[in-house]
Amino acid sequence: MKQGLWITGSIMALAVAMPVQAQEAGGAEYSGEIVVTAQKRVQNVQDVPISISVVGGEDIQQQGSASLVDYAGYVPGMNVSNGGTPGQTTITLRGVAPLSSAQTVGIYLDDAPVGSSAIYNRSGAFTIDLMPYDLDRVEVLKGPQGTLYGASSIGGLVKYVTVQPDTHEFRVRAGLEGFSIKDAGGLGWGAQTYVNVPIAQDTLAISGSFAWRKSPGWVDSVNNAGLTDQNDFEQRGGRAALLWQPTPQLSVKLAGIWQSLNSDGNGLYAADLSGNRLGNGHSFNNYVPESYDISLDYYSATIDYDFGAATLTSATTYSKTKSRQVQDASYAFGVLFPLLTDGAVDPGITPFYLDLGLKKWTQEVRLTSPSGGRFEWMIGGFFTDEKTSNAQLVRSYDMSGDPIAGLDPLAIVGLPATYKEYAIFGNATLKLAEQFDVTGGLRWARNKQTFRQISSGAIVPQADDPGSSAESVWTFSVSPQFHINKDAMLYGRVATGYRPGGPNVIVPNVPPTVSADRMTNYEVGLKADLADRMVTVDVAAFWMDWTDIQVVRSFGGVNGGANGGKATSKGFEGSIAFRPAPGLTISATGSYTDASLSEDVPEISGAKGDRLPAVPKFSGALRADYDFALGGNAKGSFGAGIRHASSRLSLVESDPLTARAEPYTSVDLNASVTWDGHWTLRAYARNLFDNKGEMARSTMADGLNQPSFLSISPLQPRTIGVAIDMAF
Repeated sequence: MKQGLWITGSIMALAVAMPVQAQEAGGAEYSGEIVVTAQKRVQNVQDVPISISVVGGEDIQQQGSASLVDYAGYVPGMNVSNGGTPGQTTITLRGVAPLSSAQTVGIYLDDAPVGSSAIYNRSGAFTIDLMPYDLDRVEVLKGPQGTLYGASSIGGLVKYVTVQPDTHEFRVRAGLEGFSIKDAGGLGWGAQTYVNVPIAQDTLAISGSFAWRKSPGWVDSVNNAGLTDQNDFEQRGGRAALLWQPTPQLSVKLAGIWQSLNSDGNGLYAADLSGNRLGNGHSFNNYVPESYDISLDYYSATIDYDFGAATLTSATTYSKTKSRQVQDASYAFGVLFPLLTDGAVDPGITPFYLDLGLKKWTQEVRLTSPSGGRFEWMIGGFFTDEKTSNAQLVRSYDMSGDPIAGLDPLAIVGLPATYKEYAIFGNATLKLAEQFDVTGGLRWARNKQTFRQISSGAIVPQADDPGSSAESVWTFSVSPQFHINKDAMLYGRVATGYRPGGPNVIVPNVPPTVSADRMTNYEVGLKADLADRMVTVDVAAFWMDWTDIQVVRSFGGVNGGANGGKATSKGFEGSIAFRPAPGLTISATGSYTDASLSEDVPEISGAKGDRLPAVPKFSGALRADYDFALGGNAKGSFGAGIRHASSRLSLVESDPLTARAEPYTSVDLNASVTWDGHWTLRAYARNLFDNKGEMARSTMADGLNQPSFLSISPLQPRTIGVAIDMAF
């Protein structure tokens, strides 16, 4: 759905009427264990009966990763499709790809969700790509997480965990980085700094960070000679945090995050319908710049009070997100000018402007028992209040760039909406025997939504119509665990999740609402540390049933939301780490996913057995990392990795517009030297051999739904960088 959902359908209707497990190193550690908060309490990752991958903030930095796309290939079962810049991304876990505009993978920042749960804010295509310099780790939870994390996590959850202020020690660190990208018109650079200041020993501390990164472009245009290296972008991000612990029982944490991205164009290539790339092989076919700008303001307040028998936690957040995307939709709308005017107007240029806004409050209160007892429990309540905006504008210009009288603006559409959700939840673990535990959870949620459909323009009717919806949903999870010994656990898991529905577009014969779709996950897994922790194993097999899938359907030529059919995703995923010598870790991750429709879904031209889009059947990675002493007080490190993903489809297999992305295999290297305990020199290479693989490929269709060209999201060309960091 590259154009607006409602605009595209309206134009089509008019045209027809006349003659679109990662590495575990780097997570927070405790006694050599990787600590996570996946179940909203601090636990060793090997004790959590969920398939979890952890990517450490230090690893992200060492490997030269700058976005989700850079490290997703090392996370089993995770696939990220890039729409042109960081933030224009679609995340898929365990084969659950969004078949509508709403997300299927939840995004959390510490204690609260970010992004919209409503269906008109395009959260499935625009995902926060966090870049604070004080990121501790990223936790990736596979399978539905509806019990503890609520709506829109039917495929899983990505949780960013930031570094908290330290009340004991003053610390400062900073870094400078330079890098080059093959075929780019210049060099890229980055700069970042972090400081932690204890104000009152053991009681009060503040910390702050700032990062600034500018990446050069390498994509040209075959239609506009002035658009060269057009996909350069600039990111800025900062964070401030305060920790106050007036007593051992009370903790207050305040934080703010500010982030922005400004890009001149998209990192996409164009090819003809036979797959031959246009121009110099790294060109697109746009006439106007396809810029993308987004800003995020996020504020949080978390209060913990330990009563002894339980800890009370209150987490309050407010976030504001604004974005503007410009698409050159000439291939879709501009080519229809002769048809719309009975030949009076030649084909022209049609920039499409999409402005999205989100203001979101969340409040969660939970009471949690101490860890380590025979019966651990948690109860809580959650509330969110969202206000979203979706403004769409299509302009009409001739090939000289002048507005066309009578056709400009072609369409103006607004879809403002509200979303409110109330939920109560509980989770508990009962230790039935020394070796046997059972964890279970239950959540009830109710959401209420409103929206308006506002439209005008040369080819859309004048309208200002309201819509609303409400629904209640139960989700649950059950996880029995058998501890073979203190270092090995077998577990099973049955868990459910849902993605909210909402009010539908208001046109004749279209259902007034779209219902929630639901996921049930069946999973068995093994987590083990073997041979005195020389070997770590984490493997899982899963079967997921997806029902009432939210899809986009044409109702007499007008596109709207609908629920259609069922699908299953089954397979296995896992990771193994081998530590044969001090400082050396050899790891492998992999997943096999068979995600397909389990019945015909004519709404999306799908047939039973069709593969779902955006899902490689196989993906995997190998890494070797070695830390070693260099003499004196110097030390070094070296890492090498190879990641691979098989082909992916853009739509379900039977859709005539389906395109297949080429597989990719990328080799990555990184090395560093640290001396005096304060200075580190780093170097890295990503996609060392400049593999030409693709993260996504789509068939772009004109306003009559006829194929026009192929849009390709490439693996980023060979990128080589060096950096110097200091820490005191």
